[in-house]
Amino acid sequence: MDEQALTLRIDEALREFTARELVAGAEVVDFLLDLRLMLLAAEEPQPAAT
Repeated sequence: MDEQALTLRIDEALREFTARELVAGAEVVDFLLDLRLMLLAAEEPQPAAT
């Protein structure tokens, strides 16, 4: 996952949450967990090509 993909995901969530009157805490937690998983996946070492 690259920085651009992460930024796009954040932008999508901002548009979604901005359009609402109320946002449930569970939705915000889901979003933050998604971001955390994306960051962890980006940090995983890639297997060497042989």
